[in-house]
Amino acid sequence: MTKLRSYRDLHVWMKSMQLVEKVYLETKNFPADEKYTLTSQIRRSAISIPSNIAEGQGRNTDGEFLQFLGIASGSLSELETQIELSVRLGYMPNDTALNLMCDEVGKMLTGLIKSIKK
Repeated sequence: MTKLRSYRDLHVWMKSMQLVEKVYLETKNFPADEKYTLTSQIRRSAISIPSNIAEGQGRNTDGEFLQFLGIASGSLSELETQIELSVRLGYMPNDTALNLMCDEVGKMLTGLIKSIKK
């Protein structure tokens, strides 16, 4: 496995951190009664993406890295579902920018996974 100096060198990690920031801004004004439910869950899903990328990159083998990238990908799907629910409930607008960020992170994760499997 070719080691990068740091997970911080991965473009997918950088983009997923931007996604987390956007999610925090979008959920800041959710209803108070969602504080411990949807607000918390959507933020945890978002945070899980760069966290798992970082943890996986810090592991010793490509297999371990792939496992954590798979978890990050699953967290992204979870986040996209929670965003859709938030839109349906009227807690956030159907934000094209947020959806595009999710799509971009998803494509980057898929590309990284494919490159490691080669």
